[in-house]
Amino acid sequence: MDNNFQLIDSGRLFYPKLLAESEKAMQNATMGAKEHNLPAAEIRELFVNIDPIDTWDKATQIVTSIHPDIYLTGVRNVFDDVMCLFDGSYPGYCHIQTPYHDLRHTLDVFICAVRILHGVHVSGTPLSETEVSQIMVAALLHDIGYAQKCHESTGSGAQFTQTHIPRGIKFMQDNLANWNLPEDWKTPLTLIIRCTEMNHKLSEIEFPDSRVKLQGQIVGSADMSGQMADRAYLEKLLFLFLEFKEADIGNYKNIHDLLKKTRSFYDLMKITLDGELGGVVHYLNMHFNEWIAINKNYYLESVERNIAYLDKIIQLNESEWLSMLKRHGIVQKLVQINPALLDTQSPVQS
Repeated sequence: MDNNFQLIDSGRLFYPKLLAESEKAMQNATMGAKEHNLPAAEIRELFVNIDPIDTWDKATQIVTSIHPDIYLTGVRNVFDDVMCLFDGSYPGYCHIQTPYHDLRHTLDVFICAVRILHGVHVSGTPLSETEVSQIMVAALLHDIGYAQKCHESTGSGAQFTQTHIPRGIKFMQDNLANWNLPEDWKTPLTLIIRCTEMNHKLSEIEFPDSRVKLQGQIVGSADMSGQMADRAYLEKLLFLFLEFKEADIGNYKNIHDLLKKTRSFYDLMKITLDGELGGVVHYLNMHFNEWIAINKNYYLESVERNIAYLDKIIQLNESEWLSMLKRHGIVQKLVQINPALLDTQSPVQS
């Protein structure tokens, strides 16, 4: 086993060397200097991943900083096909139309995974070019199972919520050759993508070694933290609610119930990130320290701001909750389409 890894009783991976180096870097970054920060507008820009090409450029700039000669043609082939699936130009498929698990979500997870892998790499556990590429591919494909073939055009794709992981894995396995990616990537990519499945524990996945588990922990952590760090995360929960209703899962009687229970999900997320996902999310500190010379975890800070605002909302009367969610006009648009979202008593019909 790699000297950076040490198994502890919980069965998860703990990174003593990485943790020590992270703490040392934090001390060096703050000794003899005032703590500094990015302007608020630049912090917001970290989470604005709307333009696919801009997001690709940001990601490749990061990975080529650690592997200048990395061969990304296969990864770019995957990226291009994923973009085609979202815009409806992929042969035999409708455009992906799930309202929550949209293109923005995929790009958020993709760039977050790249930032985490960079933090891990510069913290003392180098990732090979193959490992970096596999992480990028898995992040791009982790929700591709929501894509609908032309004969599956009814619904938004959210009806596949409980099966989107195996659907996405099959899509990956069927297309590796088309992307000019090695056949022996099937197993690691399958395992890495499975690490984003909410109802399965990593302890139930048989990894061939600690390296593939680390890759899975990186993508799984990016999936959680990437979406919850979005400044409009609370507003987008309305989209998630509609997906759950379409999939007939979650047992939420209305959007207010989902908002209330999101607090508990956040507490569970913290346990999962630091437990089965190995705490790798904390190496975002090392990424930002290396990239912009600021030792902060802007992702976790953004998540905590969202949850603090949620705590403020749920102290109010339920009839006031949605009026507090104002970003991007999401709530207003959805309420116009489905006024029943305002109902705090009756279940909403999908």
